[in-house]
Amino acid sequence: MSVYRRETRVEAPLDRVWAFHSTTDGLEALTPDFMGLEIEAVYGPDGEPDPEVLVEGSRIETSTRPFGVVPGGGWVSVIERREDHDGSAFFIDTMDEGPFPHWEHTHTFHADGDATVIRDRVEYQLPLGGVGRAVGPLAWIGFEPMFRYRHRRTKELLEGGESPPA
Repeated sequence: MSVYRRETRVEAPLDRVWAFHSTTDGLEALTPDFMGLEIEAVYGPDGEPDPEVLVEGSRIETSTRPFGVVPGGGWVSVIERREDHDGSAFFIDTMDEGPFPHWEHTHTFHADGDATVIRDRVEYQLPLGGVGRAVGPLAWIGFEPMFRYRHRRTKELLEGGESPPA
């Protein structure tokens, strides 16, 4: 398995950062427009459509169409674990359907005074078996700009200037 990691300090309190990352509004706000993300459906663990908060067992069905023309594809994520403790929180989502044979994304949040440290850890396996492994180091080219954007956008939305999505 390959692993990608990124860490950012956001000058915003943990409860605000955690709430922002607990909704599909947060997901949409952190996905670059050029990806053409569409949230097709969201279900809570009991099958309830459109839950307000993504809790353990929630299922998010999305599709992408990069640049509006590149064939994208479907991606179904499931929130496998979600915990909130005194001063820290995390959730883990896995890809249930999509292009990767294995995808596990751990999002952690730690209070640091009035700020929050966000850590992303993605454990993944590229498609195409041996060919995927051969080009594996090139995956960084796709992951790095995407996660750099996500972390920069989180800072923009939560550190003041803009109001984050409801």
